[in-house]
Amino acid sequence: MKQLYQSLEVIEKVNLSVEFSTVWETIIGISGFTHAKLRHTFILDEQWVSEEAKMSEALRGHLKTIEITNFWYALIMLQNDFSSPTIQDFSYSLADMTASEFYEILLPYKNRECELLRRETVRNFHDPESLEKYAAFFKDHEYLGEYIRFLGKYSFEEICDLLIEVLNGWYQWVSQREGWEKWIQALEFEQKQYRSLKVDNPIEQIEQITNGIIYAPEPSVWKVKLVPHVSYRPWVLSIRSSETKIFFYPINEDCLLDTGVPSSHLIKGHKALGDDLRLRLLYQLVKGPLSLQDLSSQFNVSKTTLHHQLSLLRAAKFVKAEKGIYYANINQIQTFSGLLTEYLGGQI
Repeated sequence: MKQLYQSLEVIEKVNLSVEFSTVWETIIGISGFTHAKLRHTFILDEQWVSEEAKMSEALRGHLKTIEITNFWYALIMLQNDFSSPTIQDFSYSLADMTASEFYEILLPYKNRECELLRRETVRNFHDPESLEKYAAFFKDHEYLGEYIRFLGKYSFEEICDLLIEVLNGWYQWVSQREGWEKWIQALEFEQKQYRSLKVDNPIEQIEQITNGIIYAPEPSVWKVKLVPHVSYRPWVLSIRSSETKIFFYPINEDCLLDTGVPSSHLIKGHKALGDDLRLRLLYQLVKGPLSLQDLSSQFNVSKTTLHHQLSLLRAAKFVKAEKGIYYANINQIQTFSGLLTEYLGGQI
């Protein structure tokens, strides 16, 4: 009972907000484009590939650097602090920062026990050995350990220049795409819908607004930001600072479609099911949860191949994963068959 009471106390103090700006959409686009492992599952990947030739050589170079260093994380951390409405405002805020303020924001939060070391590392940001010591606490993390090490390989000025140039370059490229204005209008409307939020049950509101994100309160997190996006679909991205949890959630695609245009969810779902191996994987997972090792043994297929196929099933929301265990999303499977009928409407 004591633990339940403490959780409720945390929930009551969470400050929930929905935040959108062209800066956020620009950053989340950069984050998706440079996500090499999952990029093939992104809804916009085919368009990115077909239109990449229109990018400037400088932008392609900057994006490659972002991919290697994971400095997209730095952009998110800075915008979380700035809440800049425009890239110009972001640039002004960045120019006004001292190096100490900069690394205080960029250096990832680990936990309360490591907070003293994190602050000491901020003070010694110019020392690669200090950054290496802190990076060791993230050795099991997918990218943060290497991200911290790269912070020590670039100067403060070099990182600032890179971030501003990639932001401006991506915005100039993506804003020329057909549909950009429609994206922005839909995202602005999404934010306006939730300008006033009730504070009595933020957990329920998070699930309702994001169409399914279940948030479990975390120690010392007092703010939760919900950032709608188009560019990172179909994925949810979650990031936290010392006090704030940020969920980047895909906007309801109905807001973006013209009459008669099928949703990417409908298209991706049928593509995901149009493969013998993926169907057999789904068949086994409907029977019960399995690890990658379990599946590799059953199918005599490499883990790399299985991971690729499972990522496509996850992108279509037929499969979920938690702590290395894959399981079928039964509700999604049961409702998907009705999507084609719903799309065709009275035509059949």
